[in-house]
Amino acid sequence: MTNISMLLDGELVNDFWASFLPIFRYVLFGIIIACAIVMIITTLMQANDSSKSLDAFTGASQESYYSQNKGASRDSILKRITISMAVIIFVCIILFFVSELFLR
Repeated sequence: MTNISMLLDGELVNDFWASFLPIFRYVLFGIIIACAIVMIITTLMQANDSSKSLDAFTGASQESYYSQNKGASRDSILKRITISMAVIIFVCIILFFVSELFLR
């Protein structure tokens, strides 16, 4: 009978959140660190095409099969991975700080 009265008082719910949220925050922090490392590596692996910025001024544009099919290229895959890691980091940081509100 004491568990029912504790549940009605909200003590069991508070005990659950008090034990779950710190673990949840550690997991979120680990995900943020792992995604940040992957994001740094994929950013460094992308090709540096500084000549493309000058093409707008000079008008020198080369059309090739490779430039038309960039969706399947290595740089495109790395770009998608970088963007997805940034989104995951953003969502995890928001959840991390929202969970801080529930700890108080």
